[in-house]
Amino acid sequence: MTEPELHERLENLSFLVGTWRGLGVVGYPTIDEARFEQELTFTHDGRPFLEYSSKAWLIDEAGERIRPAARESGWWRPGKEPRDVEVLLAHPSGIVEVYVGEVVFHKVELRTDVVARTETAKDVGALHRLYGLVDGDLAYAIDLAAVGQPLQPHLSARLSKT
Repeated sequence: MTEPELHERLENLSFLVGTWRGLGVVGYPTIDEARFEQELTFTHDGRPFLEYSSKAWLIDEAGERIRPAARESGWWRPGKEPRDVEVLLAHPSGIVEVYVGEVVFHKVELRTDVVARTETAKDVGALHRLYGLVDGDLAYAIDLAAVGQPLQPHLSARLSKT
Protein backbone atom coordinates (compact mmCIF):
# COMPACT_ATOMS: atom_id res chain seq x y z
CA MET A 1 0.00 0.00 0.00
CA THR A 2 1.38 3.42 -0.92
CA GLU A 3 1.49 6.29 1.54
CA PRO A 4 -1.10 8.97 0.80
CA GLU A 5 0.02 12.42 -0.26
CA LEU A 6 0.55 14.92 2.52
CA HIS A 7 -2.43 17.25 2.81
CA GLU A 8 -1.59 20.66 1.26
CA ARG A 9 -2.36 22.46 4.57
CA LEU A 10 0.51 20.50 6.20
CA GLU A 11 3.21 21.45 3.72
CA ASN A 12 4.96 23.75 6.22
CA LEU A 13 5.12 20.85 8.73
CA SER A 14 6.37 18.29 6.19
CA PHE A 15 9.92 18.42 7.63
CA LEU A 16 8.60 16.72 10.80
CA VAL A 17 7.14 13.63 9.09
CA GLY A 18 8.97 10.44 9.99
CA THR A 19 10.58 8.80 13.00
CA TRP A 20 13.23 10.60 15.03
CA ARG A 21 15.50 9.05 17.69
CA GLY A 22 18.13 10.50 19.98
CA LEU A 23 19.16 11.67 23.43
CA GLY A 24 18.16 14.48 25.75
CA VAL A 25 18.35 15.83 29.26
CA VAL A 26 15.57 16.57 31.75
CA GLY A 27 15.69 18.65 34.92
CA TYR A 28 13.55 20.91 37.08
CA PRO A 29 13.81 22.32 40.60
CA THR A 30 11.52 19.54 41.84
CA ILE A 31 13.30 16.64 40.06
CA ASP A 32 16.88 15.47 39.64
CA GLU A 33 18.59 16.05 36.31
CA ALA A 34 18.71 12.93 34.15
CA ARG A 35 19.51 11.80 30.62
CA PHE A 36 16.96 10.13 28.40
CA GLU A 37 16.57 8.34 25.09
CA GLN A 38 13.57 9.27 22.96
CA GLU A 39 11.64 8.28 19.87
CA LEU A 40 9.23 10.74 18.20
CA THR A 41 6.98 9.76 15.32
CA PHE A 42 4.98 12.06 13.05
CA THR A 43 2.68 10.25 10.59
CA HIS A 44 -0.25 11.20 8.38
CA ASP A 45 -3.06 9.56 6.44
CA GLY A 46 -3.74 12.30 3.89
CA ARG A 47 -6.08 14.30 6.11
CA PRO A 48 -5.09 17.76 7.46
CA PHE A 49 -3.32 16.67 10.64
CA LEU A 50 -0.18 14.86 11.74
CA GLU A 51 -0.46 12.08 14.29
CA TYR A 52 2.25 12.44 16.94
CA SER A 53 3.70 9.90 19.36
CA SER A 54 6.59 10.18 21.79
CA LYS A 55 8.24 7.51 23.94
CA ALA A 56 11.16 8.15 26.28
CA TRP A 57 13.38 6.06 28.56
CA LEU A 58 15.69 7.17 31.34
CA ILE A 59 19.24 6.02 30.62
CA ASP A 60 22.35 5.47 32.71
CA GLU A 61 25.84 6.89 32.13
CA ALA A 62 26.58 4.11 29.63
CA GLY A 63 23.45 4.97 27.63
CA GLU A 64 21.59 1.84 28.71
CA ARG A 65 17.87 2.08 29.36
CA ILE A 66 16.96 2.12 33.07
CA ARG A 67 13.19 2.36 32.76
CA PRO A 68 10.38 3.87 30.68
CA ALA A 69 9.85 7.61 31.19
CA ALA A 70 7.44 10.10 29.62
CA ARG A 71 4.88 9.28 26.92
CA GLU A 72 2.83 11.69 24.80
CA SER A 73 0.38 11.26 21.98
CA GLY A 74 -1.66 13.70 20.00
CA TRP A 75 -2.17 15.65 16.82
CA TRP A 76 -0.56 18.61 15.07
CA ARG A 77 -2.92 20.52 12.79
CA PRO A 78 -2.97 23.72 10.78
CA GLY A 79 -4.47 26.84 12.32
CA LYS A 80 -6.40 29.68 10.69
CA GLU A 81 -3.50 31.36 8.92
CA PRO A 82 -0.98 29.52 6.69
CA ARG A 83 1.84 29.60 9.28
CA ASP A 84 -0.40 28.87 12.30
CA VAL A 85 -0.32 25.48 13.99
CA GLU A 86 -2.44 23.94 16.75
CA VAL A 87 -1.23 20.98 18.81
CA LEU A 88 -3.22 18.70 21.11
CA LEU A 89 -1.23 16.38 23.43
CA ALA A 90 -2.31 13.87 26.05
CA HIS A 91 -0.13 12.28 28.74
CA PRO A 92 -0.80 9.11 30.76
CA SER A 93 0.00 11.19 33.87
CA GLY A 94 -3.43 12.85 33.52
CA ILE A 95 -2.44 16.06 31.71
CA VAL A 96 -3.80 17.37 28.41
CA GLU A 97 -2.12 20.31 26.66
CA VAL A 98 -3.49 22.47 23.84
CA TYR A 99 -0.91 24.64 22.07
CA VAL A 100 -1.07 27.42 19.53
CA GLY A 101 1.95 28.47 17.58
CA GLU A 102 3.66 29.33 14.36
CA VAL A 103 5.81 27.56 11.80
CA VAL A 104 8.58 29.60 10.19
CA PHE A 105 10.75 27.70 7.70
CA HIS A 106 11.96 24.66 9.72
CA LYS A 107 11.15 26.05 13.17
CA VAL A 108 7.97 25.62 15.25
CA GLU A 109 7.26 27.68 18.36
CA LEU A 110 4.32 26.66 20.57
CA ARG A 111 2.74 28.08 23.73
CA THR A 112 -0.02 26.46 25.75
CA ASP A 113 -3.48 27.89 25.26
CA VAL A 114 -5.04 25.41 27.71
CA VAL A 115 -3.62 22.91 30.20
CA ALA A 116 -6.15 20.55 31.76
CA ARG A 117 -5.51 17.86 34.33
CA THR A 118 -7.20 15.09 36.19
CA GLU A 119 -7.73 15.37 39.94
CA THR A 120 -4.59 13.36 40.72
CA ALA A 121 -2.23 14.89 38.13
CA LYS A 122 0.46 17.39 39.10
CA ASP A 123 -0.36 21.08 38.79
CA VAL A 124 0.93 22.35 35.43
CA GLY A 125 0.32 26.00 34.59
CA ALA A 126 2.01 26.59 31.22
CA LEU A 127 4.49 25.24 28.69
CA HIS A 128 6.53 26.66 25.84
CA ARG A 129 7.99 24.37 23.14
CA LEU A 130 10.50 25.17 20.43
CA TYR A 131 11.32 22.65 17.66
CA GLY A 132 13.69 23.14 14.75
CA LEU A 133 16.04 21.49 12.30
CA VAL A 134 19.73 21.80 13.19
CA ASP A 135 22.13 20.27 10.65
CA GLY A 136 19.41 17.79 9.64
CA ASP A 137 18.55 16.78 13.21
CA LEU A 138 15.36 17.72 15.06
CA ALA A 139 16.30 19.70 18.15
CA TYR A 140 13.77 20.87 20.70
CA ALA A 141 13.48 22.53 24.09
CA ILE A 142 10.53 22.65 26.47
CA ASP A 143 10.01 25.19 29.24
CA LEU A 144 7.57 24.36 32.05
CA ALA A 145 5.69 26.21 34.79
CA ALA A 146 4.43 23.66 37.33
CA VAL A 147 4.02 22.88 41.02
CA GLY A 148 4.46 26.51 42.04
CA GLN A 149 7.57 27.09 39.90
CA PRO A 150 7.77 29.81 37.22
CA LEU A 151 8.24 29.03 33.51
CA GLN A 152 11.81 27.73 33.08
CA PRO A 153 13.82 25.15 31.11
CA HIS A 154 12.63 21.58 31.69
CA LEU A 155 14.00 19.36 28.95
CA SER A 156 15.75 19.35 25.61
CA ALA A 157 16.88 16.78 23.05
CA ARG A 158 18.47 16.34 19.67
CA LEU A 159 17.04 13.59 17.50
CA SER A 160 18.11 12.10 14.16
CA LYS A 161 15.72 10.89 11.50
CA THR A 162 15.73 7.11 11.06
